[in-house]
Amino acid sequence: MRLSAALLRTKAINVDGPSESGLKRVLSATDLTLLGIGAIIGAGIFVLSGITAATQAGPAVILSFLVAGFACACAALAYAELASAIGGSGSAYGYGYAALGEFPAWIIGWMLLCEYMVAIPAVSAGWSGYASDFLTASGFGLPAELTHTPLDPKTPGLINLPAFSVVLALGILLALGAKVSSLFNAIMVAVKVTAIFIFIFVAIPHVVPANWHPFIPEQVIDADGQSHFGVNGIFKGASTIFFAYLGFDAVSTAAEETRNPQRDLPIGILGSLFACTGLYILVSVLLTGVVSYTELNVASPVTHALLQIGATTAAKLISVGAVAGLTTVMLVMYFGLTRVLFAIARDGLLPPFFAYVHPRTGTPLGSILASGAVMLVFSGFVPLGRLAEIANIGTLGAFVVVCAGVIVLRITRPDLPRPFRTPASPLIPALGVLSCSYLMYLLGPHTWIAFGSWMALGLVLYFAYGYSHSRIGRAAAAAG
Repeated sequence: MRLSAALLRTKAINVDGPSESGLKRVLSATDLTLLGIGAIIGAGIFVLSGITAATQAGPAVILSFLVAGFACACAALAYAELASAIGGSGSAYGYGYAALGEFPAWIIGWMLLCEYMVAIPAVSAGWSGYASDFLTASGFGLPAELTHTPLDPKTPGLINLPAFSVVLALGILLALGAKVSSLFNAIMVAVKVTAIFIFIFVAIPHVVPANWHPFIPEQVIDADGQSHFGVNGIFKGASTIFFAYLGFDAVSTAAEETRNPQRDLPIGILGSLFACTGLYILVSVLLTGVVSYTELNVASPVTHALLQIGATTAAKLISVGAVAGLTTVMLVMYFGLTRVLFAIARDGLLPPFFAYVHPRTGTPLGSILASGAVMLVFSGFVPLGRLAEIANIGTLGAFVVVCAGVIVLRITRPDLPRPFRTPASPLIPALGVLSCSYLMYLLGPHTWIAFGSWMALGLVLYFAYGYSHSRIGRAAAAAG
């Protein structure tokens, strides 16, 4: 087989059933929707809303949420169509394998691994900030050396111990099984949604409309030549705040553990995304109304804002809710990461250790252990700011290919059953390609350098191992 043909060999749709995968079908549409809410509401609403307002968009961070939300909505509709038609635990990786071919699928999968493996430690840094605030308010504060990484530019420490510990604990929880993880997620979602409504109730009487002026601060250029604020800041803010929407795609990785994936996956993906967008906008309006946006460049801006107005009790409750919220974000992303790793290894593109499923719990234990080891290093020793944008660019790249995949499959497989169809196709998927590509373009040069290095490593791994060990490649060679 010629190299070009081999790189574009496609995988049969729905080739992997539950008996082959070893994963247990235990999740319902409600479980998936809660997984989506668990993943989406977290770092964006409790951390990046304030940081983005303070450094890039000002009160116009509301518009940044809308721009990022539009790009995600286009991608979510594409995900829903492919999830209902193709399924599989590999999410966009699996869709790409069926629609575009093996090499494009590898590129998508490698970008998804970048998203999850970097996003989880990034969220753990925010989790650490809120957990530390809560411990300090309770009289059990940790020394600064144990709450900052050695690479922190402002306050270098030894290790971010809370971040390190929570990633370790979540790995253990995931190893116990999908249903156990889902139940824990549902409890934490209830806690964090309650905390959000506490913030809304407490914040409304303390809104000072003057804090919204100017709504779009005047553009400034920093010492490094980077622009902030102005209209350009809104779009740059969207490329950063996009991190707030990471997670709805993780719902699609649960296809092989869902009882009725054709019906339940679109419900979980779309329901969780649209429900969370409204909360994002409302909280960002109140947050920038309670205190000046210039005061929000802190690891825990929501509790910081409440402390500024003297709402100490509410701040403690919000810290608990934020800790719960950020915990679910990491849990669902960790879940998604291990399922993507599992799917890639099952196809032979990564060593079989990553596809090992524990016979009793039905969890991909090899993927949980391997990815957890890498993320423990990131969470304990790398600061938040550098991680979030790298996760964004990996996700945006995957979204571009998912949207393109809908267009390609509509042409190449018009007869494919589609329980859910993206409306106004190919317009909506094309807008998804354009909007996500533009947000990628806005990310800084250091992000592109890191992303390029990650993708170069992926190319080396594919041609050194994946190409020759591909399951369908070996099957084709044996048949030919």
